[in-house]
Amino acid sequence: MTVPSLDFGSTFSGIVPPLTTPFNADGALDLDALSAHIEHYNRADLAGYLAFGSNGEAVHLSETERRRVLETLRGAAAPGRIVIAGVNEQSTAAAIAATQQAAAAAADAVLVITPYFYKSSMTQDVLRTFFRDVASASPLPVLVYNIPQNTGVTVSPATLASLAEHHNIVGVKDSSGNLGALAETVRLAPSDFAVIVGNAGILYPAIMMGAAGGILAVACVAPEASIELFQAAKAGKHSQARELQQRLSPLASLVTMEFGIPGLKVACELAGMAASLPRPPLQPVDAEQRQRIADVLAETRLVRSPSKTNYQALGD
Repeated sequence: MTVPSLDFGSTFSGIVPPLTTPFNADGALDLDALSAHIEHYNRADLAGYLAFGSNGEAVHLSETERRRVLETLRGAAAPGRIVIAGVNEQSTAAAIAATQQAAAAAADAVLVITPYFYKSSMTQDVLRTFFRDVASASPLPVLVYNIPQNTGVTVSPATLASLAEHHNIVGVKDSSGNLGALAETVRLAPSDFAVIVGNAGILYPAIMMGAAGGILAVACVAPEASIELFQAAKAGKHSQARELQQRLSPLASLVTMEFGIPGLKVACELAGMAASLPRPPLQPVDAEQRQRIADVLAETRLVRSPSKTNYQALGD
């Protein structure tokens, strides 16, 4: 298998938003809204975009819809932006097929989740075999997706360090929130293995520990502030970085742990982006929750303060 020349692990640095997938009030895929989102993000100095992360509702999409999303993203992304496609399959064969589909849609890399349905069987040895087999057959560079709060499966730092020896496994998105484990991965893995934090609440300390950047839900709402925090931390401007971290954390918690994807979509809308609903069984936030999100956006001053009027949600 010939792998593209993208030197992802050595060159990746910065902030990537894990894009939401827009749906309209009828539940149909809204590619016009997706294009509008990308045009909005293109104005910020982002490193790239992730489709089909945990916030992308990949499990709610058909294969055809995933292809259309990737093609739209690739066509709308500004030149030089990395396009990463999430791979969320449970079998090795299906994961390999998904990497091939991502390559056909001109993605630059894939983010491969740990199999989790048979979680009691997902030992570190099984995970090593899975990721090596997928990476050996993938036409694109592979990032490991470690998100135990969603999957119940953890990839250990030692396992990640051993996977880093594979020529086509170029990094990890670590969304565990375990700063100690992230620091141990940085210590054990080679310097050209990109350790990317997926938890905005620890972005500043993660960068201090050697993380290459972040793939962060809060960057969907406040990309400029997320980039500013990253750059301040890298430049050693610690007072500025700490102040931004303290402002980002409440919003990040609200749109990930508390209100999840429906809350994230509303926060994006209130920040000036095209409105979008989640796909059932996920349900839109209610009016009280919507107002709370608006209040946090105003209090944290991370984006333009949203209007206190016209809070009627799509589909209400």
